[in-house]
Order: sequence, then C-alpha cells, then structure tokens
Amino acid sequence: MIAFVLRRLIQAVIVMVAVAFIAFLLFQYVGDPVVFLLGQDATPEQIRELRSGLGLDKPFFVQFWHFLVNASQGEFGLSLRQGSKVSRLIGERFPATLELALVAAFLALAVGIPMGVYTALRRGTFMSQVFMTISLLGVSLPTFLIGILLILVFAVLLGWFPSFGRGETVQLGWWSTGLLRADGWMHIVLPAITLAIFQLTLIMRLVRAEMLEVLRTDYIKFARARGLSDRAIHFGHALKNTLVPVMTITGLQLGGLIAFAIITESVFQWPGMGLLFIQAVTFADIPVMAAYLCLIALIFVVINLVVDLLYFVVDPRLRIGRAGGH
Repeated sequence: MIAFVLRRLIQAVIVMVAVAFIAFLLFQYVGDPVVFLLGQDATPEQIRELRSGLGLDKPFFVQFWHFLVNASQGEFGLSLRQGSKVSRLIGERFPATLELALVAAFLALAVGIPMGVYTALRRGTFMSQVFMTISLLGVSLPTFLIGILLILVFAVLLGWFPSFGRGETVQLGWWSTGLLRADGWMHIVLPAITLAIFQLTLIMRLVRAEMLEVLRTDYIKFARARGLSDRAIHFGHALKNTLVPVMTITGLQLGGLIAFAIITESVFQWPGMGLLFIQAVTFADIPVMAAYLCLIALIFVVINLVVDLLYFVVDPRLRIGRAGGH
C-alpha cells in the first residue's frame, strides 16, 4: 500500500511539473507582461528596469525554477488586468466554484445511480423508457442551451428562482459560502442542475450498463441458486460491484465539474473561477490563466489519487492481489 501511494505521488509530481512548464510557456510566448504593466509609452529604461525586477532577463531554466518555487507556494504574481495578487483572486472565486461543483455532483449521484439501477432492473417498462429518453436529451443538448431553457422557464416565466449571481453569502474566515442562507440555495439551484444534467445522464447509463453486466455473471446465478432474495442480490452483490467503475467516472467528473464550469458560470454570471478564467482569456491575463491551469491540474491529480486509494476499500480483490504479489 505504501509503495502504491509513493508511486502515485511520484507520478503526481511529474504531472504537476509538466503542467507548470506548459503554464510557464504562457508567460514566454503569449504577450509581454512588461508591455501590459507599463503600456506602449514606456521608455526603454523603464522596460529594462521592470524586466530586471521581474527576473525576465535571466536564463530560461532559471526563470522556470523561480516559477516552480513560487507556484508551489501558491504565488503567480499580479493580475495584469486587475493589478491584484492572483492568489487572492483565486481564493475569492474558488469557494463559489467548489460549492457549485459539489452540489452538482451530489445531484448527479443522488439521481443518476437510482435511475441507472431502475432502468437495469425494470427494462422495457414505461418509466425505464422515459428515463432513457431523458438521458438522450441530457447528453445531446449543449450546456448553455440547458441553462438558457431553465432560466426561461423557472426564472422568467414562473419566477421561482433567480437567474444570475450567487445571492447572500456568509464569510467564515477566508471562505465565503452561500449554503448557509436560503437566498444562496435559491441562487445555486438552476446552475447546479445545469451543470449536473450531463453528469447525471452519464452516471445513469454507466450504472445501467455495469448493472446488466454484473447480473449476468456466475456469482449472481449462484446467489440466486442459494435462495437469496432479489433485494439482497441486487443491492448487496450487484450494485456493490457496479460502483467500482462508477467511482472512476465520478472522480474524473468531479474534476471536470470544477474545471469546465466555465459555460455554466458565464450563463448564470456565477462569480467563480470559470468566469474569472473567461475574463482572463479575453484580456490575455497570463498570470491568472497560468494559475487556473495549475490549480485544475492539481485538483485532477488529487482526485485521481483519492479514487485509486478508494479502490482498495471497495474492491477486496485488489488487496488480495497485492498481498499475493500479483
């Protein structure tokens, strides 16, 4: 187990160094930060002085080493557009994105897994066909269109939910949350549903396919021969073994929810990292773009490590295989 964790940690470090190198290249080949900071009317002396102060006159790999050291401490310099520290901007926006992603992931799991189990156990029924049709719509419709339709129906026509913003928030130290206010929950409903629909349909179809595959295995037939009830077979044996691949997809999708909430945040003007990244791309704010890239890579690496460790908890065959030297 320790060797497994060490291997994963080494792989994670290699991945993060590679991503940091790509982020560093943004500083080298996408615009000139000196021009952004000083403007077009700067004198050559001012440009040379600022380049020296930022360390841009040093060799390439020396600059990259300084970038790695600063990035490991969460420092990416100043935003070229806002003039504030990038770490502060990310810290202000990250809570909103994380809360939106967690609520969307909870909705996707809470609805997707039961729908997948139902469509696997009740094949051919009317409700099963309805669920499969809904899943096709969820996969086919683009996220921005789903968001616009939800705003039209539930915000404009019915007036049940607000259509933009985060609502009231509570400050808990440096962390801000809207989940402790009713207004915050009202604001998060529509963007969370928009973000969850694609993940929900993906999880539903995966659970259905895996459940059908597991129900055809020999040990399920043996369990039926022993006289176990359908409930024990379906939920005690089949569903438990179905959840192993679901964990992989769920882990990756959680990272995807955080990384690719850009469209949803833009549609609902949700003040998260996705909206910050869109603004950074629009104004070529390289420090913010580099910080966003490194943070998303770190989130994926951590989630993958956690999922790999959970395999040992859920699937005893892995523990037996490791103990036997396989």
